[in-house]
Amino acid sequence: MINLILFGPPGSGKGTQANMLVEKYGLTHISTGDLFRHEISNKTPLGLKAQEYMDQGILVPDEVTIGMLENRVDETNNQKGYILDGFPRTIAQSEALDAFFKSRNTSVTHLLALDVDDNEIVNRLLERGKTSGRPDDANEEVIRKRIVEYNAKTSQVYDYYAQKNISQSIDGVGSIDEIFQRLCNALDA
Repeated sequence: MINLILFGPPGSGKGTQANMLVEKYGLTHISTGDLFRHEISNKTPLGLKAQEYMDQGILVPDEVTIGMLENRVDETNNQKGYILDGFPRTIAQSEALDAFFKSRNTSVTHLLALDVDDNEIVNRLLERGKTSGRPDDANEEVIRKRIVEYNAKTSQVYDYYAQKNISQSIDGVGSIDEIFQRLCNALDA
């Protein structure tokens, strides 16, 4: 079983690579953004609770996010494993994730972080902003703030799993296929 945390700043190619990894390894891709949208649109108890916090402009508490993740894992029950994208973002979330997986007799097996230079990220997102319709992809100042926030938050999670010898930095620059091959090599090692 592979339980992969796929890390990378916005615009690093996580979504593209996750789709390819799902295809190759038969994993279930769990994106926290998708989870929130799914739970809220289906008006589940957790979705309604998350909406309550979001409507107030308050961050959704970890226990609500983790509850959504647990629901998704239980719903899919994929024996091959999962790719987690956008979660965990803090040490507390990492510990909760570990406890959840332990209760299911499994664990996080890999944390792969796509390493992409900040200027490359800015260029990619500005290019994506021309077609994505997302205002946060069209403003360099906002993009740079997102990168700073990503680096500040995720470095702790990377280090947490590095202590368990499962964190690895992957060169995220090159063709889509070259990056995919690097990720596969890390998973297959």
